[in-house]
Amino acid sequence: MNVIITEFMDAPAVAALKSKFNTTYDETLVDRRAEMLAGLAECDALIVRNRTQVNAEVLSHAPKLKVVGRLGVGLDNIDVAACKARGIEVIPATGANALAVAEYVIGTAMLLLRGAYQSSAAVGEGKWPRGPLSNGRETAGKTIGIVGFGGIGQLTAKLAQGLGMLTVAYDPMIADDAALWNAHHTKCMTFDELLATSDVVTLHVPLLDATRNLINATRLAAMKSDAILINTARGGIVDEAALAAALRAQKLGGAALDVFDEEPLKAGSPLADCPNLILTPHIAGVTKEANTRVSSLIADRVADFLQHATS
Repeated sequence: MNVIITEFMDAPAVAALKSKFNTTYDETLVDRRAEMLAGLAECDALIVRNRTQVNAEVLSHAPKLKVVGRLGVGLDNIDVAACKARGIEVIPATGANALAVAEYVIGTAMLLLRGAYQSSAAVGEGKWPRGPLSNGRETAGKTIGIVGFGGIGQLTAKLAQGLGMLTVAYDPMIADDAALWNAHHTKCMTFDELLATSDVVTLHVPLLDATRNLINATRLAAMKSDAILINTARGGIVDEAALAAALRAQKLGGAALDVFDEEPLKAGSPLADCPNLILTPHIAGVTKEANTRVSSLIADRVADFLQHATS
């Protein structure tokens, strides 16, 4: 059995696969597409992160492909329908990076609410901006609105409650009277209610036609003028130009974006140099610990699938 890994994977997980299968690991292979395609002819298992596009072209070069392992949870870069039609199993690392994402949400929410952590240069130069930085807000008692109440949303609620935050959520896939709401001490709201109520809004939904530009100029205007917006889900869910305009007009308290319409974010984006905005390069779910969990999970599940496929 032949396994190809096109992006970064934790070394012990790669070693585990190499002990069982003929495994090719090159974390830069994603950037050499022609070479990658040429190597797929005998490939039984393909393991990718979010940059490798597992589309019709890739599938056409991989006639023996049986399984695709995704080192993460989003499947935007994988043509799931085409894989299903070919009988190719798609295995995401569901849950393995949830804690990393939830901690990112809480950490950035605290930072943006307090608003005091960009003063190092000024203080180091002998300035003393104590007055302007004395109006930061505490996390306890604030309401965090969670859009999409799956595993990551639920874990975010748990961490937020530990800091004394009130948690509300919107998820059209969960019934209003589901026992889950009480179990997680979280109030179910409509989307409009959540936007109007929340001090922090965090997004945990996939990018679909229904969620593209879910947060647009109208929705931003419906939020509290000092609210914080955090998107660790997918680029395209937030209208980036509308967000930039809201921040520049001081109609929003701050925002953190880890995902973008186009990645890498292009120079000259309206988001550049926006006030009270944190930009990170799609790393909310990527930590040393999460990498270990994600890689180990995918190595185990891909190996198990291949071994059963040949038994």
